[in-house]
Amino acid sequence: MNRSWLYVIWGGIIEVVWVSGLKHAATPIEWIITVLAIGASFYLIIQAARRLPVGTVYAVFTGLGTAGTVAAEMLVFGEPFNWVKVLLTAVLLAGVVGLKLVTDSGARERGNA
Repeated sequence: MNRSWLYVIWGGIIEVVWVSGLKHAATPIEWIITVLAIGASFYLIIQAARRLPVGTVYAVFTGLGTAGTVAAEMLVFGEPFNWVKVLLTAVLLAGVVGLKLVTDSGARERGNA
């Protein structure tokens, strides 16, 4: 895994922080952390998109953010567990992983990996 994919993964993880912050921030410090997380997340995604296909970067970024936010809401913020939501999130992640695999193999075939 190269540095660009690490940027995407970290950007997705930080996305969970700022999305949760948009819902749960109540103090000025929490809002500052939320704004800083937005900036950090988008910086990482922009850096990754300079070296990887932007469509794939965005799909992986939002997929990780969505799955992470669903998990955080259930595990950290006490949202009730819902099997259908977990199943649909797993389907989303399977599509994101498949997209990454197809993109990586296409880049190798062209000699761009």
